[in-house]
Amino acid sequence: MKIANGLYLAFIAIGLLIAAGVPLLVHETDSAVSGWQGLVQPGPISTSHAAFADQCTACHKPHEGVEPTKCIACHAATDFGNKQSTQFHAQAKECTSCHVEHEGDAGIVRMDHAALVLGDLWARRPERVSTPSRSPEPNGDPLSSLNCASCHSNRDPHARLFGQTCSSCHGTDKWQIEGFRHPSVNSTECSQCHQAPPSHYMMHFTMVSQRVAGEKASVEQCYACHTTDAWNNIRRVGWYDHH
Repeated sequence: MKIANGLYLAFIAIGLLIAAGVPLLVHETDSAVSGWQGLVQPGPISTSHAAFADQCTACHKPHEGVEPTKCIACHAATDFGNKQSTQFHAQAKECTSCHVEHEGDAGIVRMDHAALVLGDLWARRPERVSTPSRSPEPNGDPLSSLNCASCHSNRDPHARLFGQTCSSCHGTDKWQIEGFRHPSVNSTECSQCHQAPPSHYMMHFTMVSQRVAGEKASVEQCYACHTTDAWNNIRRVGWYDHH
């Protein structure tokens, strides 16, 4: 019995030693303990960072978490300045507000527009950041100060016909507009707003598209084949997706 009690006490002592010693060792050496990564892996690494799956310290600093300087060191050669939609990254000093790891490929980018107006995430005050630019906040909503066009104009489906005040119609959580009604289904001026895909200017149009729709209409006559609720809803055919 005494031997059993002695063993129990020994196991408890060893456990306490490990519990206290490992954090102390990590703190003193400023590095992770080899072999412990598998015990604290919170989830799968994205494909882009798969090479670092067993190298916690490549991104993390013990007791402090992910260090932005380590992200920047790897991505220093990335040219953010010449691409409009990524220019604002050049001023960022905090990456994890939008980029989340350990959720596989599903979480690598989680765009948070609210992060764009938080001054402590940027190298300079937001008012001095070239993109995204800011303006007064008439509604008291910080997001209303964002200049959407500074990042999105190159991919503006409205071809700038609706101006640059995107927030007058769109929100930052989704592009769909609640209550939006498309112009009449009988409209014949679709091409004023919509550009046909490249396949419609190739043999694919006559060999596939026209045959599926049962029409000999030209590319500009979008209304002859398409409905206004969805491009894949073909008139007299129904939902069609050959991809």
